[in-house]
Amino acid sequence: MNLCASVTPTKHPKKALKLMTSDAPSVLKDAQHPIFHLIEIMRRLRDPVGGCPWDLEQTFATIAPYTVEEAYEVADAIERGDLGDLRDELGDLLFQAVFHAQMAQERGEFDFADVAQAICDKMLRRHPHVFGQADGRTSAEQTDAWEVIKAGERAAKGKAASLLDDIPASLPAMTRAVKLTKRAARVGFDWPNTTEVLAKLREELAELEVEIDAGDQAKAREELGDLLFVIANLARKLDIEPEDALRSANAKFVRRFSYIERSLAAQNRTPDQSDLAEMDDLWNAAKAIDKAKG
Repeated sequence: MNLCASVTPTKHPKKALKLMTSDAPSVLKDAQHPIFHLIEIMRRLRDPVGGCPWDLEQTFATIAPYTVEEAYEVADAIERGDLGDLRDELGDLLFQAVFHAQMAQERGEFDFADVAQAICDKMLRRHPHVFGQADGRTSAEQTDAWEVIKAGERAAKGKAASLLDDIPASLPAMTRAVKLTKRAARVGFDWPNTTEVLAKLREELAELEVEIDAGDQAKAREELGDLLFVIANLARKLDIEPEDALRSANAKFVRRFSYIERSLAAQNRTPDQSDLAEMDDLWNAAKAIDKAKG
């Protein structure tokens, strides 16, 4: 069943909602509609009679960290290029959406069909060049139009008195910094080029060094935050996702430190039985191996 089959935004179809929540036995037998099977599994897990005690104890707040974790695991599978894992992790992420929708349905707020319809409507609304009468657009033109449409949606909801109000505070700090500055840049509040960002980066680094030398922990923390914020700006200007770049750097560190551990283990030693000079030499050897692999 294609939940987004309509080509124009509509109100939530009552018939579809009924289909989602009725005739459970036939749903369980219908292998052509595994999404129905998944929704029924979630309903059974949350059933006060015979359901899973752990699932019954959960709330939106307690499940939220798992939702975030599953999103990161999707990103990790993509980073590793493992499509088998990606399939599984997308399933785990989908289960999170079904879990939240089930809890909302129990409160009489909305169900999974409403969630699917809402994203259908949003995608149709934000792609008038595909589903409406707007002219064809380049990717850059679509990005600009997307922001205009989103601004209209925020205004229609009566939200976001500030241009930045609807950027979630719960995002990873570096990701949020990119989004904040990207939004501000759309109204002209931005450095014109990376040269000026690099100059600001050097300025913030110098200010951090002053506070470190002064031994002022509170001010050093503030300056470090400023430095990281400028780095987020630099990533945006370079069109690099800083979270992805840092994940790659983390993976590189793990790979090279593991080489140090393996090299020492071959001598029946551990890192704490070595010294910095020796481990630095091994690090450089691991670095050379990485470069040789390209």
